[in-house]
Amino acid sequence: MENRRCSGSTQLDDRPVLGSDGGMMIVAQITDTHIKPRGKLAYGRVDTAAFLTAAVAHINSLDPMPDLVILTGDVTDGGVAEEYDHARELLAPLQPPLIALPGNHDRRETFRDAFSTDMDLPQSGHLSYSEDRFPLRLVMLDDTVPGERHGEVSAELSAWLEQTLAAQPGKPTLLAMHHPPFTTGITHMDVQNCRGAEGLSAVLTQHPQVLGLACGHVHRNILTAFAGKPASICPSQAHAVSLALAPDAPSSYHMDPPSLHLHIWRDDAAPFGSLLTHQSFIGAIDGPHSFAVKA
Repeated sequence: MENRRCSGSTQLDDRPVLGSDGGMMIVAQITDTHIKPRGKLAYGRVDTAAFLTAAVAHINSLDPMPDLVILTGDVTDGGVAEEYDHARELLAPLQPPLIALPGNHDRRETFRDAFSTDMDLPQSGHLSYSEDRFPLRLVMLDDTVPGERHGEVSAELSAWLEQTLAAQPGKPTLLAMHHPPFTTGITHMDVQNCRGAEGLSAVLTQHPQVLGLACGHVHRNILTAFAGKPASICPSQAHAVSLALAPDAPSSYHMDPPSLHLHIWRDDAAPFGSLLTHQSFIGAIDGPHSFAVKA
């Protein structure tokens, strides 16, 4: 299947470099799309394909248009080729280029087969890479552990990250990964978050050019700090993990209003600029209404 918009290298190369003379860059983040085979629903009731279709249309409608879209894992629900074909079809109308990394529901081999023509993916091992053709560098860290729900930043992965960050110490960078390396208070998700957080923190504290950490996996809008840097979890554009903070709360999901994150880098502060994150809701929202109208 031809995919005209899934981060084809020609598209990325042909886009003008923004921010080099005092501009900005907008990165839209989607995550945990959990695409099923055509006609199938997640958990028997969630039409993840329809939610992704709405998210793509929302991104295309934004003004200004994002410069790049990142998809931080769990692209598919079962990691099979049929699901990746479906996901690529749904993502094809995206106007900005797309880069992605796998989550625990994905399979590295089928993920690589699906996206290798669009992204500079390694041919073996973990699927970590960097996207260097924009003023804000994106480092996509594959922390998945094949066959397991949790993630891990192993010694090998820490060494790869250290080498990758050291290669461009002067370029502002956003690090993206699937599993958050911090606890959220949602117990059934925290037991499957990213292990090896100490090693990851040790690397990040040595690299001030890393302005933030963008994660997925927990299907909720969550903000914190990690290694002294802003860290966020992007909500899923489909179902949300329930906000259940009791330690013995069972795993469940709610159908919260779908949204995504917009990470905005500005070349407005020395030495690496500034980064902030907005939550952008998808679908019919009442407004805008003028504050100038009097009652």
